[in-house]
Amino acid sequence: MPDDLFNLADSVTDEAGFIEFLAALAADRADECAKEAVQPSSPYGSGANGWENGTIEAFLEAASAWAEASINGLPGCDKPDNAWKRCAAIMLMGKHYE
Repeated sequence: MPDDLFNLADSVTDEAGFIEFLAALAADRADECAKEAVQPSSPYGSGANGWENGTIEAFLEAASAWAEASINGLPGCDKPDNAWKRCAAIMLMGKHYE
């Protein structure tokens, strides 16, 4: 699902697409929690689906930090012109950014 999330975030162009992306992101987190309940990952790495930030505080902090760091784009990661796509990218990076 992680690659699907990147593709889905990249395809967001409007509010409906952003809402679809948020639902998929939430489903990915729920899936990881279910997997972790059965077989916990190492506390020194990401979870089963790649989540680095397992609390809402950590997730929002990472999303905010990535948004700030990428305000002018990043090498190999241009800032989307579409605000909905930018919001999806920020939310997705809340999952990964440390």
